[in-house]
Amino acid sequence: MAGVTASGPDAARRPIAVFDSGVGGLTVLHELLVSLAHEDFVYLGDTARFPYGDRSPDELRRFAVEVADVLLAQEAKLLVIACNAATSAAFDAVADHVAHTGRDIGVIGVVTPESQQAVEATHNGRIGLLATPVTVASGAYARAVAAADPNVQLVSVPCPDLAPIIQNGFPFDEHVVDTVRAYVAPLREAQVDTVILGCTHYPLVRPMLQRMLGRDVTLVSSGAAIARRVEHALAVAGLESPKRGEGDYRFMCTADVESFRTLGTRFLQMPLGQVAHVELRAQVTG
Repeated sequence: MAGVTASGPDAARRPIAVFDSGVGGLTVLHELLVSLAHEDFVYLGDTARFPYGDRSPDELRRFAVEVADVLLAQEAKLLVIACNAATSAAFDAVADHVAHTGRDIGVIGVVTPESQQAVEATHNGRIGLLATPVTVASGAYARAVAAADPNVQLVSVPCPDLAPIIQNGFPFDEHVVDTVRAYVAPLREAQVDTVILGCTHYPLVRPMLQRMLGRDVTLVSSGAAIARRVEHALAVAGLESPKRGEGDYRFMCTADVESFRTLGTRFLQMPLGQVAHVELRAQVTG
């Protein structure tokens, strides 16, 4: 996490900004809304360029910086990268960019908190990772797990189809079940006792994954880990909202607003309020 240094009553009233490649990051926002109910949030889903999981690192760094600029304009007090691919490829680029703007706000990504939670959860020292190809290829989780405990073994499985399948909606057919079962097979063979869900979409198929992996395998997702990290960061910096009641939350997306609202409601498990459409400087879909 890049440091949070801004302070004062005006800064504390600003929103926490969260972004993802699509609606998957709403699983993270859900945990934030529950754990920090008095805070205000603004969420941006870069749905026009979804999925991020098969983009190049250079593209992801450019995309993430563009999104960060939009959220900085919202006067955010903290920036949460609720996208595993963007965190893996672009965390340092975003943190450096924010620092160069002169804004004293922190940047938090999903990889380190999730990895630390997985290391704490494992009993046999074998952890699995299900993630997009770009996230696996980045080695970010391997480095984060090794930093937390160099004796832990990480078994990584790239899942190129899983996020798009989940984003396309429900119900799931037998082809989807077979696809998920094929991704899980190497983890069962490796006898992992803990599995990192390395994409914010994956909690939507948590029951299916738990059934296939077995009830004794601990599934670690980013939402709860990020909520604890955000709560700690705000407390240390004196940036907790002074509000007593529930905070506000609002949304932006780069593609169709109504599609985002319909699918996003399933991921957030709460009503979506205001959704605004935004254009980015280099908005491409292919």
